[in-house]
Amino acid sequence: MRDLPDLAPLIDHALLDPHQGRESILRCCDEAKHFGFAGVCLASRWLDLARERLGPSGGRGPKLISVIGFPFGAIPTEIKRQEAEWAAAAGADELDVVPDFGALADGNSSLFCDDLAPIAELGLPFKVILEVGRLSPEVLEWAVEASIDVGANMLKTGSGFGPGASVEQVKQLQHLARGRAAIKASGGINGLEQAYALVEAGASRLGTSRGVALMEALRAKAA
Repeated sequence: MRDLPDLAPLIDHALLDPHQGRESILRCCDEAKHFGFAGVCLASRWLDLARERLGPSGGRGPKLISVIGFPFGAIPTEIKRQEAEWAAAAGADELDVVPDFGALADGNSSLFCDDLAPIAELGLPFKVILEVGRLSPEVLEWAVEASIDVGANMLKTGSGFGPGASVEQVKQLQHLARGRAAIKASGGINGLEQAYALVEAGASRLGTSRGVALMEALRAKAA
């Protein structure tokens, strides 16, 4: 572990449980600032509150990340675009976008790209959430190509509502991306050994709601 980078700047501290309220959101932002996490990943509902708590966009603190079309992506493209525009206006620094999985199921690459293109036009860095554990190798390959062609900066292993992130998934995305997009591992990241294994496999971001627990475990290990 000593040869791997500091874990905190790789963590997107996620709070996507819809049964959490204002105080939980504020605490999530404070934790992200305290530990120096890469970002705070929230539903668009909470962006105004989080932006105020984190401070102005473009600062040195954690980035404000909004999920779009979360968790299933099964909403009309126009509504998804409007959510992304609203998030950008509310101060989001990055977007984590759920694509049209129905288009994936139908093998419709044009519809898949058309769903993402209006979001790419906003100019914010964005990740495409691919449920790697549920896609065939063939479908995953063209989904990766289409996401990169549209302009995705990062490919995300999953939403957390499907199979959890694995070393194999990260390596798969790493192989398919060929350095053209970064990799975010997300879902079911519960321990230090797992987190570092995902980083070693090629993940440059870790999406997890257990960032604080990971930091506490790291401090205990170093003590």
